Amino acid sequence: MITVQIDAQHGIATVKPSGALTETDFALVAGVVDPLIEHRGGLRGLIIEAEGFAGWADFAGLVAHLRFVRDHHRHIERIAVITDDAIASHLPSLASHFVAAEIRHFAGDAGDQARQWILEPTGPMP
Repeated sequence: MITVQIDAQHGIATVKPSGALTETDFALVAGVVDPLIEHRGGLRGLIIEAEGFAGWADFAGLVAHLRFVRDHHRHIERIAVITDDAIASHLPSLASHFVAAEIRHFAGDAGDQARQWILEPTGPMP
């Protein structure tokens, strides 16, 4: 399951996954963020708040995740991953090799810092 909150004024989407990710989860996220991307030309930031990473419910969930990344990463300036999970905290360094967005890890209690970082001025979108 995944929840999505939008801050349309600042162009920020916050997602909170819980449990194994499914194809439906990524369809939900795309359905919420795509109109904002279309309206603004991109997202200033994506905040991922995760207690851990439970993986994918099935192969379709993995494929949907990869498609979501492929279709959206060039439209997001910054991605903040907020977690204390040891494995999930390493995902930003791995993902940075595959996405255009700048990615940074923040400790689980650093949500305000993550949001502040996303709101800092950046150069033009790639």
